[in-house]
Order: sequence, then C-alpha cells, then structure tokens
Amino acid sequence: MANVNENFLKIRQNYLFADIARRVSAYKAAHPEAQLISLGIGDVTRPLAPAVVEALHRAVDEMGNERTFRGYGPEHGYAFLRDAIVRHDFAPRGISLEPDEIFINDGAKSDTGNFGDILGHDNTICVTDPIYPVYVDANVMDGRAGNVTDTGWSRVIYSPCTAGNGFTPALPRQRADMIYLCYPNNPTGTTLSREELKRWVGYALEHDSLILYDAAYEAYITEPDVPHSIYEIEGARQCAVEFHSYSKTAGFTGLRCGYTVVPREVTARTATGRRVELNPLWNRRQCTKFNGTAYIVQRAAEATYSEEGRKQVRATIDYYMDNARLMHKALREAGLTVYGGVNAPYLWVQTPEGTGSWDFFARLLAEAHVICTPGAGFGPAGEGYVRLTAFGRRDDCTEAMRRLAAWTAGTR
Repeated sequence: MANVNENFLKIRQNYLFADIARRVSAYKAAHPEAQLISLGIGDVTRPLAPAVVEALHRAVDEMGNERTFRGYGPEHGYAFLRDAIVRHDFAPRGISLEPDEIFINDGAKSDTGNFGDILGHDNTICVTDPIYPVYVDANVMDGRAGNVTDTGWSRVIYSPCTAGNGFTPALPRQRADMIYLCYPNNPTGTTLSREELKRWVGYALEHDSLILYDAAYEAYITEPDVPHSIYEIEGARQCAVEFHSYSKTAGFTGLRCGYTVVPREVTARTATGRRVELNPLWNRRQCTKFNGTAYIVQRAAEATYSEEGRKQVRATIDYYMDNARLMHKALREAGLTVYGGVNAPYLWVQTPEGTGSWDFFARLLAEAHVICTPGAGFGPAGEGYVRLTAFGRRDDCTEAMRRLAAWTAGTR
C-alpha cells in the first residue's frame, strides 16, 4: 500500500483564496440578485498591452510554420528573454547579473513554493507576519513547519509586522536558515527602506542564512528610498535568491510567466559542512521537474521590454495605482485606518475594534456586497485586518468605496 505524505494532512483543507471563492459562491447561490464587487483576490482586470498581444500573434504564426516551429525549449528559458531581463531589469540599477543566473518560470508562485526542493528539510524558516500564505504552506508540505498551534506553526519563526512597529519586522532572535521576505509586501502593501533591508542582508551574512526575496510588486514602487531588488544591497549576491513575476506588472495572470534569480555566489551547506552552489542545483531540479515556459509566452514577456511595451505596461501600473489612491482616500474619509497603497496595489485596512477578520469579511459581503480578504488568512498578525486590492476596474473601485462609506456610516 502506498503511504501518503502526512504533512499535507496538517494544512487547512482549502487554500485561502479557494476558501474565499467557496464562501462567495455559496453567498451568490443564496442571493442571486446581489451585485457583488470583488476587491479581494489580487487578479488583474486590464487587458494585455498591445505590444504583448502583437508578440503573441507573431509567435503563434511562427509555431504554425514548419521553418520556425519550436518544440521543447530550454528548461531555464530562452536566451532572448533572459538577456532582456539582465539588460532592462538589473543593469539600469547597477546590478551585474549573467543570463545563466536567470531562470524563467510559469509564475513566481511556482518557484517560491518549489525552491525548497533543493534545501534541507531540517532548516528553520522565518517569515514576516502577515505574509503570502504559499511560503508557509509549501514548507508545511515539505515537513519543515512542525505542527500547528494557537499561535502558528511550531517550527516557524514569525516576525510580526504591525502598526505598532511601523510594519518593520524585527530580526529573528534565534537562528533562521531560510528567510522569506516579500517587498513591496503582500498583503500589507508596505515596504522596507534601503537601510532596513541592509539589516536583513547583514543578518543573513552573519548567520549563514538564505533569503528568499519575493519582488513580484517592485514595478509599483514610487518612493526613492525603497529598493527594487535585494541585489541593490551589498553582499546580497552571497545570501539571496530573488523572485519576479509578470503577472501583476504586465497582466500575465492568465499567461503565466516570471523568473527566479539564483546568483552563482549563493551557496548552502551539506551535512558535513561543504559549500554547494545553489545555481546548478536549481538548474538540475528544473531540468527534471519542469519543461519550461511556453515559447509564445516568453515572446510576450520579451515584448514588455520594447519601447512601446514599457510605456503600455507603465500606463497599466499607473491605472491600478490611481485606483489605490482613490481607495486610500475614500477609506480614510470613511473613518477607517488604512496602510499601504503607496508602493503597492494593496491596502491593509484595520477592522473596527472587536471585529475579527472573517467576521468583517462576512459582514462586508452580506451588507455591502463587497469582497475583501481576511487578514487572518495571511498569518497570526493579520487578525484584525483585511486586504483590499486596487486591481479592479475603476468604476467598480469607485462604487465599492461608495458602498463601503455608506455601510460604515450605518454601523456607527
């Protein structure tokens, strides 16, 4: 008889956003007349940039021509895209990378969840709290998280980010082997300054830790002292792996493409203390378990770096950030305490005193027909907050804020 990986039995039955979808579907079935507006799940609403669409069409035509047809591509991605990433995403920031340090994937979620495949199961992990749930859930599945308790997972070091500490996580007091940082942060929409990120790199170098840095929302940064990449910090090449995504920057949630940076200098230890480069290990893992991102999708991603593509993608980002400013203003005028929305398309809203995250979610759904994400789903420190996204259509965002203002006025 085959045995099951019992670590899967430890995690909650449904992924956070699947649980929200289930509850919303049940409400719709019971109230078919309700006109719901979703500001919960961070899916995009703007269409693909024209330059991207044109690139898709050209690539599809190539695939329909015997002379230009392509079969299996390189697992780590085509050179044309990796070269473009090095030239456009890193070189302008003074960051020197080689194309073979770039690995193209089908979205950052996959690699942030899968990178643990090449790391020891006895590693201790540290996460800022609240945090994107994939980081913790993936380590639960790998057996690193221990057992769930009233305050979280027993082998996970939580570094709370709250209003009390300005959403700046404290360095762990005990040793952490793997550290997950996501900035601009999902869900809070807050950031780390250059000096604050230096502290984390310094900790990692001192304690021989590996930072897994999710920079999926770096394109939304507006403030000058906020790093777009951890490699802007001296020493980060020795201790950090970085994840990027085209999902939210270029609307690729339906296409699926991103990339992971694994510098040649970053290493980990064997049980005997031998240093091993992670770059070739990750390459070996990808060659075994991943057949590469579709050629037509990689051509589409390449198009985001063309002159027209950059302008069009920036216009979409500006659209979402205009939503964020509109929402931030309306929420504050409604008497709510709100964070984020400056360097990220997420707004972190404090629930009224005594109201839990899921209770607020249920009431907002039933009484205002607006969907949010309960903060408790992002970790223990997320209780007492909800996340709203600015990825909606402008009319929907405006109407949702009108409803929310009327609703809060009626609950006072």
